[in-house]
Amino acid sequence: MSERLLIAPEPAAGRRALGRGHRLLGHFGRAVRLRSSFVLLLASLGVGVVRDAIRPGSWRRTIRGEFRRALQQAVGGAFSTTLITAGLIGLVMVSQALYWLGQAGQEGLIGPVVVTVLVREIAPLLVGLTVLGRSGVVIVSEIGDLQLGGQVHAMAAQGLDPFLLLVLPRACALAVACFTLGVLFVIAALLSGFIVGSLAGAVHIPIESFLDRVLLAMHAGDFAIFPAKMIVIGLLVALTACLTGLTALAQDETARLLPRGFVRGVVAILLVSIVFSLAV
Repeated sequence: MSERLLIAPEPAAGRRALGRGHRLLGHFGRAVRLRSSFVLLLASLGVGVVRDAIRPGSWRRTIRGEFRRALQQAVGGAFSTTLITAGLIGLVMVSQALYWLGQAGQEGLIGPVVVTVLVREIAPLLVGLTVLGRSGVVIVSEIGDLQLGGQVHAMAAQGLDPFLLLVLPRACALAVACFTLGVLFVIAALLSGFIVGSLAGAVHIPIESFLDRVLLAMHAGDFAIFPAKMIVIGLLVALTACLTGLTALAQDETARLLPRGFVRGVVAILLVSIVFSLAV
């Protein structure tokens, strides 16, 4: 009895403060869990795509057909946009670099400047954004509608693997498309910049010499890092789009999924660009 009298009751203000702390900690933990769960799911999807892409048994007829359709949509949908953007970059950046370096008598720096700015930085970033805008949002819309309509659960109930049918062909298609469009972007930008510079009288070297300088300025690592960068960007654009659609909730709508998928894709492109740029 005496021990119970010695223990003072907990003040009400202390209990309220403790309750607010628990609620604040709960909100913080819920936000961290949601963000980390998306990153972990994205990593698991990436591992699954790499693992199943090299397995011949994964590429059944339906999956091959879906891969061809996604590849045609990605390359065909972004082809004209890529060439137009490359032409503008050639006009604004390459031709100006040729002009001012020629005026300064530093034509030997043409190759390093073009490789550093165009090949390593601008081309992957702009091609990734183009693929995201032309194909990534389409994937978000397609898979989001399937998820909200219950077709994804129906596939699983019928014994079909939604990962193989929906994620694998689109991820591989956008990886191939991003690399292809990246090569076309660089070539178109170089040619358009050289042509504009020649017409403006700023270039006094033949095109063979210009291209040789660009190739000689590329290090051995550039021939490996540029393809890897383009492939990873295309892969992550597809994975973020697929995962955004697959994680759609009943209260979500397509109008809410599209900006969410676009922002996630932009963040993924920027992170890949930064990581690979630091690795060069």
